[in-house]
Amino acid sequence: QVQLVESGGGLVQAGGSLRLPCAASGRTFSSYGMGWFRQAPGKEREFVAAISGTGRNTYYADSVKGRFTISRDNAKNTVYLQMNSLKTEETAVYYCARSRYNTGSYYRHDYDNWGQGTQVTVSS
Repeated sequence: QVQLVESGGGLVQAGGSLRLPCAASGRTFSSYGMGWFRQAPGKEREFVAAISGTGRNTYYADSVKGRFTISRDNAKNTVYLQMNSLKTEETAVYYCARSRYNTGSYYRHDYDNWGQGTQVTVSS
């Protein structure tokens, strides 16, 4: 069982930026795709972004394309989510997750390990 630990959340004004790292335990980090999801109060957890094991392929929700960037550093066992031009409606707990596969995925059921989440609050 891999452990995933997110950090970097906090309070930011609308239009601002945050970078969320997610550190993973284990020695096979590069073998798996990674993803970021978010869950706002009273809403379903939704896909944000994903990246393949090599980092060559990335996937984004339409709502974040052009503003968010997912990346990974396999030497550091870490995946990142750079979030720019944040909106108030993006206030949520952000979770990183490990895919069952080497590719990334848009679908929650393709992920079998989840972090505890980090709160991002975007104020107006």
